[in-house]
Amino acid sequence: MSRTGLVLAADAVAVVVFAAIGRLSHAEPDDLLGLAATAAPFLLGLGVSWLSPAVRADPAGLRAGAVVLAGTVVVGLLVRAGFTGSLPLSFAVVTTVSLAVLLLGWRGLSSLVARRAALRVR
Repeated sequence: MSRTGLVLAADAVAVVVFAAIGRLSHAEPDDLLGLAATAAPFLLGLGVSWLSPAVRADPAGLRAGAVVLAGTVVVGLLVRAGFTGSLPLSFAVVTTVSLAVLLLGWRGLSSLVARRAALRVR
């Protein structure tokens, strides 16, 4: 798998983890179909955000992470609101913060590890 493929996979895992934690915190059934339905709007947003040249130029970078976060949150929340008919502010805030931690967090850790490894090689 290419580096870009690994980064995309890491983003998809982050979104699925977000959906799984959300379902567990609300005592939703732990079935795979329910998880897929919860994650789908945000995976769609993830896919849309990956169309951006800013993401494809340096997918593991924090700038790309910010674009991915914005696209995932905005599209995901709009699609979810379209299906549910509502968008509580608290859900939007928790979604944004949670996805920021997951989508930017792994990028920050990756960057830190890469810098430390580069220092050790010198």
